[in-house]
Amino acid sequence: MDAFRLQIHSLPELIGERLGASAAEAARVVERLGTPARLFVIGCGDSYFAALAAELAFEMIAGVPTEVHNAMSFSRYAAEFVPAEGSLVVGISVSGKVSRTIEGLARARKRGLRTLAITGSTETPIAQVADEVAVTTVSDLPNPDGVQSPGARSYAASLVMLYAIALALAEASGRDVRRWHTALEATAHAAQTTIRQTDERAKVLAEQTRHATEFVFCGSGPNFGTAHFCAAKVVEASGDPALGQDVEEWAHVQYFAKAVDTPTFLITARERDASRAEEVRAAMQAVGRRVVEVAPSEEVELPYTPCPEVFSPLVAAIPGMLFAAHRAALLGEPYFRGFGGGRSIEGGGGASRIRTSQIIV
Repeated sequence: MDAFRLQIHSLPELIGERLGASAAEAARVVERLGTPARLFVIGCGDSYFAALAAELAFEMIAGVPTEVHNAMSFSRYAAEFVPAEGSLVVGISVSGKVSRTIEGLARARKRGLRTLAITGSTETPIAQVADEVAVTTVSDLPNPDGVQSPGARSYAASLVMLYAIALALAEASGRDVRRWHTALEATAHAAQTTIRQTDERAKVLAEQTRHATEFVFCGSGPNFGTAHFCAAKVVEASGDPALGQDVEEWAHVQYFAKAVDTPTFLITARERDASRAEEVRAAMQAVGRRVVEVAPSEEVELPYTPCPEVFSPLVAAIPGMLFAAHRAALLGEPYFRGFGGGRSIEGGGGASRIRTSQIIV
């Protein structure tokens, strides 16, 4: 089993391990920061997708109005207009070294906003610019091949911490969240059964779509983040063009695309999104798309184990990740293009300078 699939198969244990530690960390942070009137959550890449996936939890469980921004949008465009009183800005970076997210928290703090970093250590650069730090420890797996693979564990750990903070905020407001705690704890088992259900199916799908040249992943609500995350894993794993899109927006845009049989993954929780997902699935099929439904049902091509929609991103992302891993293996593609062709692992990619970009405060 290669490094990426090893990460995916380790997720049930990771989720189980992180639940208790994240709950304790979240309770400590919320006690120190208090309950905000509004929340802004920022990040880049997988951290941004995790923020999108957790937005519903903050609003539905904690009752806190929440905005999610990619870090560039927040730091250079939105931060100066955010009302300082009652606002809390949460920046997510497990490595703690992503320049734009560091910049976003630093600019927010300079304006007098309260800031919280979700990161892997209190010693990371992002921790140094935040009022408080919620530590999300993600241990490395044995990697005898020494190959860097697309991230799965850091994404899951960030999601668990975000959900833990939402629950802690709800408890601080006097809400009864016992059922939500139970549901979140159940996601570890749901992840395990989803891997058993879906791994072989994802391999078969990779073989069936071997000659595809592009992929589209669609989701709504919290699974809009899942769609972006799964598309990113395909790009990172096999290098194929892949797009994350909102289900509603697919009907306004990709519906008219020329390539008729593009594999299109419809990720649905069959809750708030159910009626529109069903309508859009029919539209996808009517124009000839190869529709791959990812849903909490054994009847679909890539099933995942049922769980509440608000926590479904922890589980619904697994089929897409497995597909990406199997496609890369089938095609013999190196992850991240082997950091060749002008790419570099240092600084997050040579000229892109993800970790060494100029920070403007």
